[in-house]
Formats: sequence, structure tokens, C-alpha cells
Amino acid sequence: MSKVLVIGAHPDEADMYAGGTAALLARAGHAVKFVSLTNGDAGHFTMEPVPLARRRAREAVRAAEALGVLEYEILDVHDGELEPSVEMRRKVIELIREWRADVIVALHGEGPGHPDNRAAGRLVADAVAFCTTPNVAPGRPALEREPLCLLMVDYAAPGFHRHDVAVDVDPVIDRKVDACAAHASQFFEYSPAARGLAGLVPAEDAVEERRAFVLAHWEEFMIAGDDMRPALARRYGDAHAERVRHAETFQLAGYGRAVPDEELPLLLDVFGDGLTAGLPEPSVGIA
Repeated sequence: MSKVLVIGAHPDEADMYAGGTAALLARAGHAVKFVSLTNGDAGHFTMEPVPLARRRAREAVRAAEALGVLEYEILDVHDGELEPSVEMRRKVIELIREWRADVIVALHGEGPGHPDNRAAGRLVADAVAFCTTPNVAPGRPALEREPLCLLMVDYAAPGFHRHDVAVDVDPVIDRKVDACAAHASQFFEYSPAARGLAGLVPAEDAVEERRAFVLAHWEEFMIAGDDMRPALARRYGDAHAERVRHAETFQLAGYGRAVPDEELPLLLDVFGDGLTAGLPEPSVGIA
């Protein structure tokens, strides 16, 4: 069993960018934890920050249940105020050590887009550099070896994200969509309002229509694009790759443990029986 830590800047990012892979890893018996480095309290046009943060924590519980993720930890840092400070780096080191992470999936630390996302990517890269050093953040036992580190795409990264590892998420796409839909404040309120789609949002009780809405309007993070096919073929073979409809890809981070290409399928073992059978109930909290 591997211990996998997916670290985003806001609640819902791990779900949207790596939720299918997380569900497959959970099904295969690996322990998966999501972390959001901010509480997401800026992501709404009508809700106040405190009730919004509480609501987003509740939404994360439902998303974790959909994916089989064991924990969804949300740090009590204001949305829009995440900085790659020494204090936050120490916190991320502690998170990595507490989970005893074998694999870390993080955001890109450079490029356009949300400053919190860049800060989150930089924080993970800087934290990994010290996670095996006992005298840094000595309150948590150091790891014996650095984790394998991968980068997930985000809304600002498709132009430079490299498809080093591809995962066919067709078997669990419904779970990924349900996890995204659990973040109703974002997928059915804030983002549609920001994108001029508010009038198209289905009614709350129209479950299938809401799933279709998520698939249609976030398809760039769901659909297997032509640019992913070579990576899918490397992993699954040409015939399988052509059949894949939904996929997620990851870039080798360039930091952390160096792993030969032939070992990657072993570390990202996404085959197994039962997504959530025998797993404890997910937990979530604002730390």
C-alpha cells in the first residue's frame, strides 16, 4: 500500500484535477488524503467568508465519500492570502511527514493563474526538499526517503503541463463528477456566475442534469484530449488508448524522488477491486 497526498490551494482542486486517479488508487487499496492549503472563503459572490468556509468544509466531506478519500484536510488560511513563507513551508513539511507520504501530487509552482495555486506549488516543492532533514520542523519524524512527486494540471496550466503519466479514469468518471458536484458552492454557484453560466445551472434536485452540467462545462479536466493519447498509449497500448474517453495526466515534478520510467506504473497502481470497501469513514476539518 502506498500513501498518497494530493495538495491543492483550494477545496475542490484535488477533486477536479486528480479525483479520478484518487478514486482508482483508493480502489486499489492505497491510502489517499486531500489537503487544501486555504479554506476557500473568497470563492463566492453572495456568501460571507466564515459561513462559506464552513460550507466548503461540509462539501469536502461529501466529495471525499464519493472518491473513497480517507481524509480531506483544510487549513484555516484565507483564500487569496497564501504565501510561500517559511511558516507555511514548515506546515507543509509537517503535513507530508504526518501522512508519511510515498507519493505527492501538487500544483505547478510557476505560470499564470491564481497566485494561491502558484504559492501552493512552490510550498510543496520547498517542503519536499526538507522532508528528510530531521533538524527542520523537528516536531515530526523525518521521512526516510523523499516521496515521488507529480504535478497535476490546473485551469491555468494546460499550455505548459506535460503529459508524463496518463491515467484512464473511465471506470470512475461518475465518482469524479459526483465529487465535483459535491462542491455545489463552486460548480453550481460561484464559477457559473463568474463565467456567465448562472442561467444554465440545473435545479438542485435534477441530479443527472447537474452531472451533465459539470461534464459539459469542465470538460477540459474530464475528457481525454488528443494531446494525451501518446501518454495513454505508453501506459495502456495503442488500442486501449484510443478507447479512453476520460483521463487525467501528471507531469514529473522535477523534485522529490527520482523514479525510473519502468517503475511508474507500479507506483501509480490504479487497478484493484472495490473503491471504498473496508475503508474507514472520511474525515474533514479546518485545521
